[in-house]
Amino acid sequence: MHNIAFVIAGFGVGLIVGLTGVGGGSLMTPVLVVVFGMKPYLAVGTDLLFAACTKLGGTVSLARQGLVPWPVVARLCAGSVPAALVSLWVLHRMGPNSVAAQHIMTTALGGALLLTAIATFYKAIAFSRHAKPRRPEPATPQETVSAMRARHGSLPVLLGAAIGTLVTFTSVGAGAIGVTVLLLIFPLLPLPRIIAADIAYAVPLTFVAGLGHATLGTVNWPVLALLLVGSLPGIWLGSRLVARAHERLIRAGLSVLLVLAGAKLISI
Repeated sequence: MHNIAFVIAGFGVGLIVGLTGVGGGSLMTPVLVVVFGMKPYLAVGTDLLFAACTKLGGTVSLARQGLVPWPVVARLCAGSVPAALVSLWVLHRMGPNSVAAQHIMTTALGGALLLTAIATFYKAIAFSRHAKPRRPEPATPQETVSAMRARHGSLPVLLGAAIGTLVTFTSVGAGAIGVTVLLLIFPLLPLPRIIAADIAYAVPLTFVAGLGHATLGTVNWPVLALLLVGSLPGIWLGSRLVARAHERLIRAGLSVLLVLAGAKLISI
């Protein structure tokens, strides 16, 4: 029964990630810890590789639709990947299953879930404001370049570094918080491209962090395989629907995520 439960959990999270760009770590890591009783350091390492594989499938689908703004992805990765490497070095020095590391990871996880809840609430308000009119697709190459210009040139790198650190310690942050960051620093970028950028930049970040955790022995490989069996079809379906989905549906999904993230925060 546990095997089926892991597959179902993977499908549900994958579907939410594909539709909204959020939900991976903020849902899966608490589920692994609270529902399945997994140790926090194993849950984080397993979820990082789960997120990497899941979002890779979504990125391929979104790239084929021409929705991924690659310059935005590159700038975020310039900050997040080096930060992940530094964080892995810190974990290696501490020992991932040490008391100090476990305290940092569980405390950071609780804080990250709280930030996720706040970020999701903000997005619900932001999407409501953009519902009429919708964020339009750029009509000319000049408008496309303008839409991918950040409010300040250093913001994507700096905020990417902050998210990279948070993700490496908790596996949470590349989704809900990442989308909120993109909304704030790329205000002209259309919603489907915001979601596509968030999913795409998380792939190298979570692969680097996840492989680093694997070298520390903090990945449960059988559970990872079961989660992926469910998640890959889920994110494929969600990413195919994202460009046609009504924004009210997206807001409803984000509201559900807010409730779930808040409940898991209280439980941990």
